[in-house]
Amino acid sequence: MIRRIINIVELRQEERKPVAVAALLFIILNAINVCAYWYNFSIPTEKYHALFVNTYRVSGFDPLTYEVISDWFPAYNIYRHPLLAFFMWPLYLVNHVLMTLTGINFATILTAMVLVVCSTYSFVFLYRILRNVVGVSYWHTIALAGIYFSFGFTLLSSLAPDHFVMSQCCLLLTIWLGGEKLKRGSALNMWQTIALFILTAGISLNNGLKVFLAAMVTRRWRFFRWRYLLLAVVLPSAMIWGFARWEYRTWQLPKFKQRQEIKMQKDRKATAIIRQQVTDTIANKDKAAIDKAVARIKQQRAEARYRANRKLIWNRNTGKPFAKGEFMQWTDGTTSRWDTAVENLFGEGIQLHRDYPLCDVLRNRPVFVRYSGPWRYANYAVEGMIVALFLCGIWCGRRRLFLWTAMSFFVMDMTLHMGLGFGINEIYIMSVHYLFVIPIATAYLVKQIEGRRRLCRSLTVALSALALWCFVWNMTVICSTMAM
Repeated sequence: MIRRIINIVELRQEERKPVAVAALLFIILNAINVCAYWYNFSIPTEKYHALFVNTYRVSGFDPLTYEVISDWFPAYNIYRHPLLAFFMWPLYLVNHVLMTLTGINFATILTAMVLVVCSTYSFVFLYRILRNVVGVSYWHTIALAGIYFSFGFTLLSSLAPDHFVMSQCCLLLTIWLGGEKLKRGSALNMWQTIALFILTAGISLNNGLKVFLAAMVTRRWRFFRWRYLLLAVVLPSAMIWGFARWEYRTWQLPKFKQRQEIKMQKDRKATAIIRQQVTDTIANKDKAAIDKAVARIKQQRAEARYRANRKLIWNRNTGKPFAKGEFMQWTDGTTSRWDTAVENLFGEGIQLHRDYPLCDVLRNRPVFVRYSGPWRYANYAVEGMIVALFLCGIWCGRRRLFLWTAMSFFVMDMTLHMGLGFGINEIYIMSVHYLFVIPIATAYLVKQIEGRRRLCRSLTVALSALALWCFVWNMTVICSTMAM
């Protein structure tokens, strides 16, 4: 087991130089982020949640990791990230010791270390997928990996103190291991499936389903053997869900009840004040008349609050759900899918907009921002070329089972976000959960034309130019905005 883990993390000779360059990039990005917020976040306080959430402003990313490492508590949404707070617990202990010794909160630096490691190994796993599983040449691998790691939200996710880059690392690890199994004609075994599921689902529960998709592809009919289904699928899923329920009842439910009690107390005080005002002003002192007047005033105030709430930006930027209900209320049936695809899915996720740079759709950004200025035609042309390469790659690799393993991850996310509309108003923030399929699919186009030297050389130049454009464009937006 230890030897297998070493084989995963150990760098091969060919990988070392490009990985060193990638690691240096991620270190620089995280240094920019740490420096931007060090003055505010390095001072210990008693109100970490308010400090981090109200101060951190990078494209809607939640800085809850800073909070967890500063003063441990399952601050993440427990049902979406059931084990993530526990994965951060060792870092909290280290930070606690450092704060005791120095009086400085090192949460930003410790988080940056995690992000650099996860980003670097994301590069390693994508490199191995392209080079060893798909089998493209060294320089094509560099160009394709360079394109993905020059995307706007790939760069941002590598510095933002959220869970996305950790999920990206786990998903690419799963795809790579699945691809190696397919290449050798073997399959993910029970313990590999369980370990990958616990790690991936513990960080983000819905991504755990993708581990089962990869296992299903590699195992085929053997996936449905009752022993495997019970021990590798049903039991780990039940354990994760049961742990999340226990975690909620232990930490979140008491706080929820406390908030509800405070809310009820405020409501009772407000009702008492209204009743006293009505009693002092109404001519008819009958209890029924007073109760009716109080109810009318409360209803008017509730309607006024509702109208004011609907004017807030996070409500204006949220579409109408397909239906009411505990699950369906989070859907979105009215936000334009075409504009979402052009401006956000393949727009903001790949090339950051210079209008409203790094702004949050729930605070200060419209749902759709168009590319503007003299470079707007180049922006849309670059987006069109990347999408065209993606589609051509899908066609060239349409008979490759491995491609459809990766594409199943993409299809699952598109069903949730573009189909049902979950999180569609900020779909770009989830980019690292699925945009890695673009270089993987494009690799099959490269593979198909590698024998045609002139055409292959032209494609290499085009890929390198696209990577360079995206990198310069996005780094300019990131550096200029975070330096403000």
